Amino acid sequence: MRLLALESATDLVGAALLGPDGGVAERSHLGGRAHAELLAPAVEEVCTLSGCALADVDALAVDIGPGLFTGLRVGVATAKALGQALGLGVLGVTSLDVLAAGAREAAGTGRAATVVAVVDARRGEVFAAAYRFADGPGGADGDGDPAGVRHDLPEALSPDELVGWIDRWTADGPVLVVGDGAVRYLDRVAPRPGVDVGLAAGVASPSPAVLARLAGRRLADGAVPVAAVDLVPEYRRHADARINWEERAPQRPPPAAPDRT
Repeated sequence: MRLLALESATDLVGAALLGPDGGVAERSHLGGRAHAELLAPAVEEVCTLSGCALADVDALAVDIGPGLFTGLRVGVATAKALGQALGLGVLGVTSLDVLAAGAREAAGTGRAATVVAVVDARRGEVFAAAYRFADGPGGADGDGDPAGVRHDLPEALSPDELVGWIDRWTADGPVLVVGDGAVRYLDRVAPRPGVDVGLAAGVASPSPAVLARLAGRRLADGAVPVAAVDLVPEYRRHADARINWEERAPQRPPPAAPDRT
């Protein structure tokens, strides 16, 4: 199986191609606001590195978020277009699962069994999920699926709410915290007792290669991709454009009570 994975949920934009031998070719760039300009070249580069054409791809995966609104639109739209062109379904994977899987790959033995993945949602908020692994990121269950041990928070959190939530997890032991949201609010997260931020900068963004490996394992375990036309991103809140409009829109006074005299 040749699986093409697309990553654009955060500032890191890239693609990875998982080959039949399990090897992964990867290209990624810091996108800023250039997700649309960088994703297609990354796909071309990994195909060239792998010595295959797009027509040789057997499966597609994409990070569906949460993350940056524009980045998610670019990634999901690209995946939908490729799926329709190649006649393939698309497996959507959350950015938080990819971060947790990346933490487990990077941690080795002896790290905390609980991982908290934190994505910077901008506007002073983050998205987060906690993962309670049985034997730690580098332990005996190191190849398990993060979705099976995920404790999700579907709403965006303020930094203070994030710290309070992490404190609840440290009550049961050390917590490994990763993701660009943790990096942004490191001054608040790092001082908390029981928090390990040693991998936060190294696992700041979801990795295309980790996404490819995780998606490959899920497909091998029987996960079913959705039809390309049915693929949707996981925004978890309205677009910034809508929020800006609602904040700036003039407030209409309530209607006057009818005159009953």
